[in-house]
Amino acid sequence: MKKEAKMAQDIFSFIGGAENIQQISHCMTRLRLKLKDDSKADLDALKNVSGVMGVVVDETLQVVIGPGTVNRVAEQLSQITGLGIGEEQGPDKDHLTFEERAALEKQQIKQKNKTPFKNFLRRLGNIFIPLIPGLVASGIINGGANFAKNAGADPETTLMQILLLFGGAIFTYLAVLVGWNTAKEFGGTPVLGAIAGMFLFNPLLENITIYGEALVSGRGGLFGVIFAAWLMSFLEKRVRKIIPAAVDIIFTPLITVLIVGFASLYAIMPVAGVISDGITEGLTTLIDMGGFIAGAVLAGFFLPLVMVGLHHGLTPIHLELINTFDNTALLTILAMAGAGQVGAAIAIYVKTKNKRLQNIIKGGLPVGFLGIGEPLLYGVTLPLGRPFITACLGAAMGGGFQAIMQTAAKGIGVSGLSLIPLIDDGKYIMYFLGLVISYAGGFILTYLFGFKESMAKDI
Repeated sequence: MKKEAKMAQDIFSFIGGAENIQQISHCMTRLRLKLKDDSKADLDALKNVSGVMGVVVDETLQVVIGPGTVNRVAEQLSQITGLGIGEEQGPDKDHLTFEERAALEKQQIKQKNKTPFKNFLRRLGNIFIPLIPGLVASGIINGGANFAKNAGADPETTLMQILLLFGGAIFTYLAVLVGWNTAKEFGGTPVLGAIAGMFLFNPLLENITIYGEALVSGRGGLFGVIFAAWLMSFLEKRVRKIIPAAVDIIFTPLITVLIVGFASLYAIMPVAGVISDGITEGLTTLIDMGGFIAGAVLAGFFLPLVMVGLHHGLTPIHLELINTFDNTALLTILAMAGAGQVGAAIAIYVKTKNKRLQNIIKGGLPVGFLGIGEPLLYGVTLPLGRPFITACLGAAMGGGFQAIMQTAAKGIGVSGLSLIPLIDDGKYIMYFLGLVISYAGGFILTYLFGFKESMAKDI
């Protein structure tokens, strides 16, 4: 842990001290720091900290560190500051100096200036990012079990049944977890959000007839759950304002659950169902009819979403595709983005004489092959500029191929080579060939047009 402890101490020294940190959190590859005053962070110094692969300034300050290491650095930083991971430290407004008040106002204005679409994707990301470890673990177990079943294993054996149970558990109760996280994200009571998920995915819905039709469990998918849980939070806060404190614990949740419960069945499920059907059917039609061009465009433009940390906003779309069609054709296409970047990085490694750049690539390639692209993105292609574009073009080639071959994944949470066990309909070879096409496309385009040695002088 000495390396991680030093990295945490170095990062801490460049973010304005403990009093400037409002929250510490992390995802699979990024340390996410919510600062009270962004101007106190020395971004250039942060980028030069040993082990840091990049820095993204967004709603939170995102320090790209890489999988595995980021957990340990976050723990070390938590120990240094005394602030628990995920715990939020609010500003003590009564004791702020004039300059600190100005910085706080600046931060609040910055929040207000976020575009609605970016805020929407970011909120979705905040809901699903905590679920990623579970989705990854369950997806790999489920994919491995199905891979074995396709290879001839007896699905009725006790071991196979246990593995399928482990692999499918999170997806069985995902609506509850999403409801919990949604309410938490919007400042409501998490258990009320979880109840919203229970309402919309309850088997007892089949016994209820509304508008002349029996309700269908899961109609509207996770989009319905997110809206219902948001409505729970919204209504709860407003009911609490008018309920006397002495009976708040009884009547606030009771009124909230009853109102949102009826609204969920009579309004949210039908509307969310139409939206969900439109998104899933629209995407599948786009991929089917658009063929190579549609796949190339989707894969080619995915890296910019990863660049600004908004790619997690697509998670509910993948999950809804799985809920509707039992697989997601979108994921195999978007997975090519990381493959194009791997090819670009290999080309740079072959051409450059810059030892530091070669070491960064050597460190990022193993996880890059496994579908975690941030180390190469922030450490190599994005800082160099032109290789980022050639990586996107290489990804587009593989994405077009995946669309033509109609590959799809039965689970989410991983990509790259790690996604192979999750490929549906036995199209493992086709998916792998798409990866090879993206590797080769990224390599050739970068080697011929994307990189020259003069670009490496500032790395």
